Amino acid sequence: MTAPNPAPIGPLAGLKVVEFTHMVMGPSIGVILGDLGAEVIKIEPEGGDHTRNLLGSGAGYFPMFNRNKRSICLNLKSPDDLARARRLVEDADVLIENFRPGALGRLGLGPNDFAETNPGLIYCSAKGFLTGPYQNRTALDEVTQMMGGLAYMTGPPGKPLRAGTSVVDITGGMFGVIGILAALNQRHATGKGAEIKCSLFETTAFLVGQHMAQQAVTGVAPNPMPARISAWAVYDVFETAQENEQLFVGVVSDSQWVAFCKAMGLDDLGADPSLAANNDRVKARDRILPRVRELFAGYDRAELVARLEAIGLPFAPVSRPQDLFDDPHLAEGGMVEITLSDGSAARLPALPLEFDGRRLGLRHDVPKPDADRAAILGEASQAALAG
Repeated sequence: MTAPNPAPIGPLAGLKVVEFTHMVMGPSIGVILGDLGAEVIKIEPEGGDHTRNLLGSGAGYFPMFNRNKRSICLNLKSPDDLARARRLVEDADVLIENFRPGALGRLGLGPNDFAETNPGLIYCSAKGFLTGPYQNRTALDEVTQMMGGLAYMTGPPGKPLRAGTSVVDITGGMFGVIGILAALNQRHATGKGAEIKCSLFETTAFLVGQHMAQQAVTGVAPNPMPARISAWAVYDVFETAQENEQLFVGVVSDSQWVAFCKAMGLDDLGADPSLAANNDRVKARDRILPRVRELFAGYDRAELVARLEAIGLPFAPVSRPQDLFDDPHLAEGGMVEITLSDGSAARLPALPLEFDGRRLGLRHDVPKPDADRAAILGEASQAALAG
């Protein structure tokens, strides 16, 4: 396996986390805590988490969301392994799980089962729904994108489309981390743990809340993003001289409009008083955009990027995920190198944080199934003796 990248001890060093998770939402909680320095023990079924073997769009789930963790495989239907799992939790600060409601409780690993043996435990459940009429439904990222309005807003009218990544799983996991950190702070004052729940559906509703607020403010239901009325006249994807080199450009203030017109030779538009104010330009989009599209079509993307960067405008080349492997900005500390199941190396995005001016890297490679069994059980035995 690739040697872990040198990484300083993170701000959550000393925090012990036991993770009963699979797929994306639960593991995303664990990987964030692990990247921040927590010791994360991933409890997998015998043979390993089935997420390891997914094909197609699921093939990247395990390597992306399970670095900085150690693995032990336990059969929770076995009394001996169940007892081992319980001992690990009794010595933990945090438990993370994302199984069906009540599944761990039926095994004696529920949030109320550690009240006496580990009263400071923070128990985080990642679910499809919080308490309410839907709480026992089975959910997936795509399910809640559809029912929460996100797919409607993403696709063109009449063609709901899920976002191009597991955005609700990952964002829901981030809310789980926020809840855990809040509970840890509360525990400093009270000495008591807490039961935290995060969810897919409510996360989706939070994400589309800006569109709900838009309707509350305007009295008009929002259109899907491809058919929306933009808040700015120039805020779109443009074709350039080379095929497949599209560029997004936004001109989002009156001063940017003046600078844009001056730099790009659109002097007549820049001098037109009827276009001086943003809202007036929005109303004149049908007049402005054809000029801008024609102008951009005469330039290579690289030349446009240089001009726009000099002006200080927001812009973005339209990239594919595979393009990010060679992104020069990410290459400057924004990637960690992990080992895939076939032994090859892959560079994947690091946690998108700087802590005291440094990035948080890799301490533990993506573990093989049960790779850390002996060490984990040995540490649990020592902890039991010490206790």
